[in-house]
Amino acid sequence: MSSAVYSRTRRPYLVPVFLGLWAAAIAVSPDLQTRLWLALPALLVAVSLWTLEGRDRWLGGFLAAALLLPPLPIAWGDTGPHISLLLAAIGLFGGILWARDWHVPATSLNLALAALLIVLLASVAQAAIHSGAAVAAGSLVRVALLGISAYAFFFTAYGPGAASGSLSLVPWIYGAGVVSALFACVDFYFQFPAPAGFGPQFVWLESGVYRRAQGVFYDAGTLGNLCAFFLVMIAVVSAHSSRWKPVSRKALAMGGAVLFAALILSYSRSSLLNVLTALAVLAWLHRRRIRLVRAGAILISVAGGAALITAGMFPQFFEAYWQRVLGSAEFFFSNPAGVLSGRLAAWQTLTAWVAAHPWQALIGLGYKTLPYSDYLGSPVVGDNMYLTLLVETGVLGLGALVWLHVSLVRAAFRSSQAVDAKRSFFGAWMLCFWCGQIVQMFSVDLLTYWRVLPLYFWVLALALRP
Repeated sequence: MSSAVYSRTRRPYLVPVFLGLWAAAIAVSPDLQTRLWLALPALLVAVSLWTLEGRDRWLGGFLAAALLLPPLPIAWGDTGPHISLLLAAIGLFGGILWARDWHVPATSLNLALAALLIVLLASVAQAAIHSGAAVAAGSLVRVALLGISAYAFFFTAYGPGAASGSLSLVPWIYGAGVVSALFACVDFYFQFPAPAGFGPQFVWLESGVYRRAQGVFYDAGTLGNLCAFFLVMIAVVSAHSSRWKPVSRKALAMGGAVLFAALILSYSRSSLLNVLTALAVLAWLHRRRIRLVRAGAILISVAGGAALITAGMFPQFFEAYWQRVLGSAEFFFSNPAGVLSGRLAAWQTLTAWVAAHPWQALIGLGYKTLPYSDYLGSPVVGDNMYLTLLVETGVLGLGALVWLHVSLVRAAFRSSQAVDAKRSFFGAWMLCFWCGQIVQMFSVDLLTYWRVLPLYFWVLALALRP
């Protein structure tokens, strides 16, 4: 017998020997922390193997972890690393294993999404030139995080996940969103210590200073945006003419009350504007159907009940929130600086730089460099996705985003008109919500919400699948 054959026949016996030594090392470890670190690789291998047994398991696990779990208490970046990134890595590995199942057509939407990612990735070089290696590394990480959303979309619509039963995940993901919103409400009531890093967002009332509801997310804006997403879903379900429902009516009513309460406690006006914009699009979409009246009655009932509960439990906060909303509408033109909470000064700084450096604005300063660089004199938080993207990635970046908006709205509208009830529902959901996103981007950098964006693009993929 040759040495190669002998090696192959003897190699399997090394596996149980290695596992036995590994188990013994765990057993004789002096403390619990060491045992956990030694057992971690085995846990990761087991999770990976279980996840890869189903082609949509990694995505379901990723979305659930992103919505329900806080970041790890490790000082990396603005906040700690998140366990969902491990599931995203498993999903990427699965995409490589199932490479033969990828069939991505060159549609306008696909090209627009790819173009946006390419422009953002190319801008990392500008970040290194103008802001240094550390800021450029952060820029590269944020491009990669945004890339998770694109990967989830292509994987579900045109990749290995296209033939899987992803629809069965919808009620589970909705439940995860409601639980996340419920925890945010409880978190606001008890003011738990913030999980790992968090954005310092507070509300000053006569009774004290309170951290805005954020739940397990880095900031309250992400929570508000997620609540808006599922509230739009409830509106679309209520107006949809098909008997097919992704979630029962009781679950929609109970979850809607929780989501609306969490939206109020997040203190986000832009997320409320997102919902109102989506409802206007939904009204236009169903302008000839009597079911729209029923949908409106259901939404008013849910929102009214949630408002009463919130007002009863947090009267001062509820009053302050609605005074803020009504004041924004009343004084928007007479006192825009006060209504926009300091955003106007940042916008003036960015527009002044563009006017003074038009040629440099063609290529930008590097994606997500403004809040971490002193290139403009001091760090600037743009709070305007369009203006920020123009300064950071130039005309090409802004053009790619506008192209994505137009292509996404057109694709979602076509799906909303489909004969198939499921495609029609998901298409209408994304059409209404993304129109709200387009409006909300004038006051929020929504592309940084990497933990919820994959959910939105996954629903878009469900709308486009045949």
